[in-house]
Amino acid sequence: MLPRNYPGITCSIARTLEVVGERWTLLIVRNSLAGMTRFEHFQQSLGIAPNVLTDRLARLTDAGVLAHRKYQDRPERFEYVPTDKGRALWPVLAAMIAWGDSYYPPPAGSPKLLLHDGCGGRIAAELICTSCAAAVAPDAVTAVDGPGAP
Repeated sequence: MLPRNYPGITCSIARTLEVVGERWTLLIVRNSLAGMTRFEHFQQSLGIAPNVLTDRLARLTDAGVLAHRKYQDRPERFEYVPTDKGRALWPVLAAMIAWGDSYYPPPAGSPKLLLHDGCGGRIAAELICTSCAAAVAPDAVTAVDGPGAP
């Protein structure tokens, strides 16, 4: 079995994968951001084995991506809700949707469209420069060592 961590690799992508890189994890996050909160709904929606779902929900809760919150006393029942850390994954998921739609579209077209509630426009997954507000393509980006570089 492959390890879940990347010891000795100083990389933000590797650290992110340690939290959300396992099979099913991003689909659970996707469903939670869409409003799903209950174990049985995640299981039914994804067709995931209960033991795998229990493990992934525990990992996401331990990492602070989801919060485990009681919603009923008798019988005691809990729900899983996205935290600020979990909601911060929204742009990642939007970018993955755009990438999948571009490179692996189903024959009938995109299975989901992301629309702005305010005006009905389509949501684009673009990187925006914090200085000039321009949309930036990957070939217009330079990666340089940051303060945490080895």
